[in-house]
Amino acid sequence: MTSPAGSHGQGTPCIGILGSGQLGRMIAIAAAQLGVRTHVYAPDAQASPAGEVATTTTTASYDDIESLRRFAVSVDAVTSEFENVPAATMQVIGESCLASPGAAALQAAQHRIAEKTLAAGLGIPTPRFWQVGSLQDLTLAMKALGGPAILKTCRLGYDGKGQVRIKPDDDLATALEAVGSDDAILEEMIAFDGEISALLARDAQGNMVHFPVSQNRHENGILARTVAPAPVIPAIEEAAQSATAALAEAVDLVGLLAVEFFIAADGRLLFNEMAPRPHNSFHWTIEGCATSQFTQLARVLTGLGFGDTTPYGRWQMDNLLGQHLDRVPGLLADAGNHLHLYGKPEARQDRKMGHVSRRLGD
Repeated sequence: MTSPAGSHGQGTPCIGILGSGQLGRMIAIAAAQLGVRTHVYAPDAQASPAGEVATTTTTASYDDIESLRRFAVSVDAVTSEFENVPAATMQVIGESCLASPGAAALQAAQHRIAEKTLAAGLGIPTPRFWQVGSLQDLTLAMKALGGPAILKTCRLGYDGKGQVRIKPDDDLATALEAVGSDDAILEEMIAFDGEISALLARDAQGNMVHFPVSQNRHENGILARTVAPAPVIPAIEEAAQSATAALAEAVDLVGLLAVEFFIAADGRLLFNEMAPRPHNSFHWTIEGCATSQFTQLARVLTGLGFGDTTPYGRWQMDNLLGQHLDRVPGLLADAGNHLHLYGKPEARQDRKMGHVSRRLGD
């Protein structure tokens, strides 16, 4: 079902958004500030964080071919707020309009073996990893590694879900069962001094612009705090941005690409994972940069050209989870805080309900 709030052909650009969560919401808000309309497509589009701020919504499944075709012809370009959109969905959409980030980027980002193989093939260092499809695979991989590791599902899994830490003397069958997949990856446990992420935008002509690198801290697998620009030496920032650019070129990305890295204790920069969409660790750019990540995406999709990514000083962003909502009154009382609540109807433990950004200084 499509709400009657708007349709294609009204003389102003329209961006289609697959997904109805907070990223879609912030894309829609940024687009509206540019005078660009948005059309959210999701199984729960209408009563959703993104749906309540979009111009138009379509409530339908991602495998509803006829609804997808009607959606695609109603917009000028389509982007996705999540990387696990079915390949067939983007193929249908791509028949009628620009589909961002593109099939190659999605295929790489949807599978942990694929993205690490891509990075390694480009000469970007990664932790050692093994594909695991059975208990025998896991046993052989742990023997080859000879130390602690992390076993993860290759598909899906986010914010610490779908993974388990294991040691050589652990019960490997139990670990494999805990992950719940016969399509898994075993990664060596890295002793690291820090985690950073890089973000760039790339247009259809192959031009790119970078944002300042962010430094991240996770708690229980969930991003807790980002500080930006990251307090790292220039060589680290340059290496992260260079690797991100190489990945974007390799998959012919149109849109945004975020890449997470470990800074190992020995100083090496190691690829962790990539996401061809707006990223949690760059929410600070809404107030902290001349052009936010969401505005930049809207500009790329509508051909408006890149905006300036110069930061307005140093910034800190903290995620607000379901268990943190009692902090909201205090946060609102401080004029230095920029609070964003996502409009989710139900607060749950570890569910991202919002974020707060704060300028730290020049």
